[in-house]
Amino acid sequence: MEGTLVIDKPAGMSSHDVVARVRKIIATRRVGHTGTLDPFATGVLVVMIGKATRLMQFLSGAEKEYEAVIRLGYATDSGDRTGRRVSENDFQAKTQSIRQEDIEVAIQSLRGEIDQTPPMYSAKKVKGQKLYELARRGEEIERASVRVTISAFETIERDGELLKENEDGTRDLAVRVVCSAGTYVRTLAEDFGKRLGLGAHLAELRRTRAGAFKIEDANTLEQLSDLAESGLLEKSFTSADATLAHLPALDLNADDVRRVMNGLDLQVEQTVWPNRQAVRLRDESGELTAVGIYDETQKLVHPQVVLAN
Repeated sequence: MEGTLVIDKPAGMSSHDVVARVRKIIATRRVGHTGTLDPFATGVLVVMIGKATRLMQFLSGAEKEYEAVIRLGYATDSGDRTGRRVSENDFQAKTQSIRQEDIEVAIQSLRGEIDQTPPMYSAKKVKGQKLYELARRGEEIERASVRVTISAFETIERDGELLKENEDGTRDLAVRVVCSAGTYVRTLAEDFGKRLGLGAHLAELRRTRAGAFKIEDANTLEQLSDLAESGLLEKSFTSADATLAHLPALDLNADDVRRVMNGLDLQVEQTVWPNRQAVRLRDESGELTAVGIYDETQKLVHPQVVLAN
């Protein structure tokens, strides 16, 4: 068993929990995932099986797409609905005065390249320590801001309404976000609230795309289990080559395949690849033999990850 599965992660499970369930369903130990989702979030989790786990490094920078609900009224210490309320005891007047023009101005200011400060409740490490471990001890430390790209940030009307009224006086705004890897949508929600002059946090988060993998391609864990019991599991796998379809490819003859399998460089002359470009190296049947790194100066590709036996 090897290749890539797209799982529709349910709420209430960590990404690690999902990997553990997949291991059990397909009876394989070698399973990993790309792009952690918080336990309360749902949607696309890309899971890689067998030797394909060695390819995760080539997916780590994939663009992500989300549908989210930003709750306007108060902030939480985690930036999402699982956290403790930390602000705005008198928010009702502020939330009721929000206009559509205010929302659009705030959203516009958060599109494009922006700086984000990683939240304390995140798995990011600072000096070897995970931030969420410090946060759970009540500690907060300085974090360097990170440059991220928000390619799309737009509102979604639900039942013909832009803002949904909640019984506690808060208001919910549904949004679609397309962003670079490493973006925290929780932080985006908080910063959006700050632009409006009130607290905000993330009430719902669903990842609808990670790179080329879409929610339409995903199976739930229950569906995956049914496929395994029916002997149809392999039909849901994406091959190693198709997993890296976003990378340029070089088709090899038998001699080149032998060189690559021995870790020897391949000389290539006519290319338009940038330096350090990752390249798929395929055998004569189109199977992925290895992934190489292009050296623009020497005009060669060095095998970095060899999959073939």
